[in-house]
Amino acid sequence: MVPEDSDVGLGNDAADIEAAIIYADLSDSTKLVDNYKDDYAAEQYKTFLKCSSKIIRAEGGHIRSFDGDRVMGIFIGDSKNTSAARAALKINYAVKHIIEPARKNQYPNSNYVMKHVVGVDQSKVMAIRAGIRGANDLAWIGRAPNYAAKLTAMDDAFSTWISGRVYDSLDDSLKYSSGKNMWEERSWTAMNNVRIYRSNYWWSF
Repeated sequence: MVPEDSDVGLGNDAADIEAAIIYADLSDSTKLVDNYKDDYAAEQYKTFLKCSSKIIRAEGGHIRSFDGDRVMGIFIGDSKNTSAARAALKINYAVKHIIEPARKNQYPNSNYVMKHVVGVDQSKVMAIRAGIRGANDLAWIGRAPNYAAKLTAMDDAFSTWISGRVYDSLDDSLKYSSGKNMWEERSWTAMNNVRIYRSNYWWSF
């Protein structure tokens, strides 16, 4: 199972799981808070995080962390990579076909356009409880949390970035659309040229 805060102690406790980690990040949030009123920026934050969280949970993921303008989800089980990637494509659909049309209808004179990046990786993950008594939280140690978070800093011209390990285990329904590969392979030069994939496809719901 994915541990809760109460499952891991502050001492030398830890929990090891094999997991796919997803980070959904709102792009250009600095420009948003610099150029728009706080209540408008807050509305965009809350809308993106709420929609992303509901999608992650609907796909079987577990919400375990919010960090400013992004949310982290954890998937376990045999289909964890497919479920996490499908959640990423559904978040793209939500932003482009639900959130943005509603925002434009409510704020027709606003120049803001919501953009986002979702990163997904899979590895063995260790959960520890870090901090002090009365002020602590779970921290997630391993490649997947680190790489998934870093992938959200990639070019937001592509909304979804996944590792090669995630891509290799995807169900074909998440790889191909009408016989065409939905993912473009890239070499991640900043990370020793590891194989990653990017996509602008979405999964409607």
